[in-house]
Amino acid sequence: MTIRRWFYLFVSTLGWGILAGLIVGVILISNHNEFYLWEISKPGFNVTNLINIVIAGAMFSVLSQMGFFSYLIVRYIAIGFIKNKRIWEIMQLILVAVTLFDIIYLRYTSISSTGKSLVGFFILPGILLLVALATAYWKMKLTKPSGFIPTLLFMFVVTILEAIPALRLNSPPSNIFMLTPLVVCNAWQILQLHRIIRNR
Repeated sequence: MTIRRWFYLFVSTLGWGILAGLIVGVILISNHNEFYLWEISKPGFNVTNLINIVIAGAMFSVLSQMGFFSYLIVRYIAIGFIKNKRIWEIMQLILVAVTLFDIIYLRYTSISSTGKSLVGFFILPGILLLVALATAYWKMKLTKPSGFIPTLLFMFVVTILEAIPALRLNSPPSNIFMLTPLVVCNAWQILQLHRIIRNR
């Protein structure tokens, strides 16, 4: 990957993060009177909140890029250790399954109020898994079938790891506001990867 291609990926991902954050932030502010960012802003539609939304979107895009390059490094090391392709694929699917269980059960035990049903805690992970599956299928169509499982792992497991600060809160608006830019940025990066590293 050349500096020029990396710069393109950085700037374009930054733009997608800001755009996604701005869209979902404006929707949340318009529909949730109590939604606001940090302690320096007040609830409602105002210039301070819009600036904070843009800054937050940019921050989430940078977090997404850090997670993406960390994933690439860990994957490169793992492939060096695990020579059997089938074993590596199975391990990735196990990681997806373990993460799905953890995000449901651990959130239920940590933030659930007494008597609250476990079923509600399936919604967010279920949506994320569907998005990850759709992105993995898209990646497979753009490249080859072997790209499905790594993309699924990245889109589901890495996105959840990046979103842990928001997932610890029992606040759907906060979850949506952080996860949307992360999902958009992660999908953009993984779908652009083969184009960026392609030899010309």
